[in-house]
Amino acid sequence: MTDPQPDTAALQSIVKDIAAEIARDAETIERSADAKDPDARPGPFGIAVTPLNGDAVYAGAADTPFPLQSIAKVFALDLALSEIGDDIFERVGREPSGDPFNSIIDLELNHGIPRNPFVNSGALAVVDILVERLKDPEDAVAGFVRTALKRDRVPYDDEVLASEKSGGDLNRAMMSFMRHHENLHSSIDDVMEAYVRQCAILLDVKDLAAVAATLAPTRLGGSQAENARACQTRKVLALMMTCGHYDGSGDFAVRVGLPAKSGVGGGIMAVVPEVAGIAVWSPNLDQHGNSILGVRGLEMLAARTGWSVFGPPRPLG
Repeated sequence: MTDPQPDTAALQSIVKDIAAEIARDAETIERSADAKDPDARPGPFGIAVTPLNGDAVYAGAADTPFPLQSIAKVFALDLALSEIGDDIFERVGREPSGDPFNSIIDLELNHGIPRNPFVNSGALAVVDILVERLKDPEDAVAGFVRTALKRDRVPYDDEVLASEKSGGDLNRAMMSFMRHHENLHSSIDDVMEAYVRQCAILLDVKDLAAVAATLAPTRLGGSQAENARACQTRKVLALMMTCGHYDGSGDFAVRVGLPAKSGVGGGIMAVVPEVAGIAVWSPNLDQHGNSILGVRGLEMLAARTGWSVFGPPRPLG
C-alpha cells in the first residue's frame, strides 16, 4: 500500500459527511443489523482521524468519553511483546477463534493455551506476563496511553472498576483453568486487578485516534531500533486484522479492510499503516459485541478514502 498523507480539508469533509449521514440513518442502520439489543435507541456516533503527518479531524460525538474495555488488550499485547518478544506465543496462540470473546471452549481444547491475545483468556494470559515482569503492572496500559498522549494522568470509569468485585466470575474461572495447565503464574487477584484497570481507562475518539496513530509507523529501513519497533508493530496489527473482532473478524475484514480492535464500551480503534490512526464510537452493539454504527462508519471511511491493507488509497481532495 502506498502511503501519501491525506489532505486535511478533504479528510475533514469526508469525516463530517460520514457523521451527518450516520446521524440521519442511525435508526435504519441499527434496526437492519444483528443487534444485541434490538430495542435499544439509536446511539450517538463519534469519529476521529489522526494522520501521521497533518492535523487531526473529527466529527459527531467526538468529546464523549467511553471505557476502552477490550481495546486495551492491544496495548497490553504491545507491552508484553516489548518484554519477552515472541516467547509470548508459547503461552498464547495467534489464530482466530471463531467464538465469542468470553468463550472457554478453545481454552479447553488447547489444554490451557488461549487461541489468541484478544479473547478474554488470551488477554488475561498477556496481563499475567505484565504482572510477572513489571513493577507497576496495574498501571502499565495507562502508562502506555499517557505516554502516547503526553499527559500526566488518564481517567477511569468507576462502573468498570467496580466490576472486579461485583463480577468477573467467568474470567476467574478461565484463569483457574489456565493455572491447572501451568499457563498462569501470578495471583489471580493481581491479574484481575490489572486487567480490570486497563479495561476501565476512559478516552474519547480524539484521544483514542491519537493513541492509534502510534501504531501506524511500520516502515522498515531505519535504525536497528526503529526496524525492531516496526516489526513488533506489524505483529500487533496482524493480530488486530485477524482476531480484533472475535467471531466477526472475517466480516469486518471484508467490509473495512483495516487492522482494528473493538470494545464493548462501543469504541473501535483502527490503523492505516504509515498513514493514520482512527477511532469511532457508538454504544449499541451487534451480537459479536462490536459497535454497529462504528463498523458502518469505518466501512464508509474506507470506501471514501480507499484506505485498506489490500490495495492503494485514492487521492483525496
